[in-house]
Amino acid sequence: MLRNLLVVSLLALTFGYAQPQGELIVALSSDPTSLFLPRAADRIASNAAWSLYDSLLWIDDSGEIVPALAESWEVSEDGLSFTFKLRQGVKFHNGEDFTAESVVATWETGKDPKNDYADIYARVASVEVVDDYTVTMTNATTNPVFLTEIASDWAMVPPAYIREVGIDEFANNPVGTGPFKFVERVSGDRIVMEANPDYWEEGLPKVATLVYRVIPDSATRLAAIQTGEIHIANRLTADEVTTLEGSSEVQVVTYPNDRVYYVGFKNIGNGVDTPIIDTKVRQAFNYAVNSQGIVDAIFSGQANTIAGFVVASNLGYDDSIQPYPYDPEKAKALLAEAGYADGFQIGMGCPADGYVNINEVCLAIQRDLGAVGVEVNLEFKTTNTFWSEDRYGAVGPMYVDSWSSEIGEALPRLQGAMIPGNTYNTWEDPEMTALIEKIAATVDTEERGKLYAELQKMMYDDPPFIYLYQPNIFEAIRTGVEGYSPRAAEEYYLKTVSISE
Repeated sequence: MLRNLLVVSLLALTFGYAQPQGELIVALSSDPTSLFLPRAADRIASNAAWSLYDSLLWIDDSGEIVPALAESWEVSEDGLSFTFKLRQGVKFHNGEDFTAESVVATWETGKDPKNDYADIYARVASVEVVDDYTVTMTNATTNPVFLTEIASDWAMVPPAYIREVGIDEFANNPVGTGPFKFVERVSGDRIVMEANPDYWEEGLPKVATLVYRVIPDSATRLAAIQTGEIHIANRLTADEVTTLEGSSEVQVVTYPNDRVYYVGFKNIGNGVDTPIIDTKVRQAFNYAVNSQGIVDAIFSGQANTIAGFVVASNLGYDDSIQPYPYDPEKAKALLAEAGYADGFQIGMGCPADGYVNINEVCLAIQRDLGAVGVEVNLEFKTTNTFWSEDRYGAVGPMYVDSWSSEIGEALPRLQGAMIPGNTYNTWEDPEMTALIEKIAATVDTEERGKLYAELQKMMYDDPPFIYLYQPNIFEAIRTGVEGYSPRAAEEYYLKTVSISE
């Protein structure tokens, strides 16, 4: 064994790369729903899962789409078919070869209707093997963000293994080609991974062991980063990070988040025949909730109120549409016009501790709606329970949630929240659906921007949501952690992160 280690070390010196070293411990603010990417319900889950996988393409830190498991690609004249030339010599963690059949298996298992994000894969009409290392993917309609979706969502899986064990067992023992290999998961506590010694990117990963610690309480995450129990703490509050000022051992990382927080309404399931079906009631709720007060009191001003799902950094943002002002009297008048002068009762779900200060946000919404005569029965659920059923079936006709976008456009959250049949869709409006689908098929960027503005106005006048805020993110890293670079949608990839004590 010693002789082998010496040989490996000598090879590393000879060819100029260092062996992975050290243990990196990263906090998770919730227990991931799944490590199978199509079932990774939120950003916390997908961040943990991506350590195990690669896609055909990669979005680098400058936002450019670059080769990964595909070395090159060509697009057909009609823009529907994409032919990828695949990287040879790559192996999955279980020893299977990565080939064109792997892309087929990823598509077939990804579009399983039981998956949270089956729609992303189902938008592809066919995946055809040209030869072992060439594959053609054809879309039913034009998709101007298709390559971005491939890079962001298509985690390659080994065909023989996943077909043998099935998706459920695969999720318990996931296998990818990624920089880290799955070791174990203790539900609610930790996920352990180890460096992939055969990773195709020379010199990566840089740490030998990667541990994700599940720590739902932000104050506990703060204490853990201060004592050195963890190396990266995410989703801290603005107030919490002030205690880290002047620390020589911890660095604060902050950035604006391309993520919107909202209260969703249901006009399906248990939302049918409730008062929220009425446009005036939903408008009233937007006037009744003091979003700016939530930003000031709960987030110390470190967030922006929003007027819809298209935010200022997104394509097509229309700054002439301003957030609903806080006006409880107008809210009461609208409720009276809708026939609810005496108010009513309604249930609202909240993903307990799922996001920064979300419990306090849910309570503030409950108070504000109560002030205009609407009694909200607040249902706090663990994150796994909250997202356990399609279309938020575990909670009442209203729910508090959040949706990010990795592509600089609002399209992913609009599709996910508004297209009928998707796992997280609870509001169905044929006119809005048609406009979203038109956006998704429009290649011209300027024209797509105009369509976004049109949709923003439509969703403001007839709101499917109570629009809350877009936050600034606060994270902390220990001294000695290098190469950690989170992105605007709270994404992070840890293969280039190194650690020294």
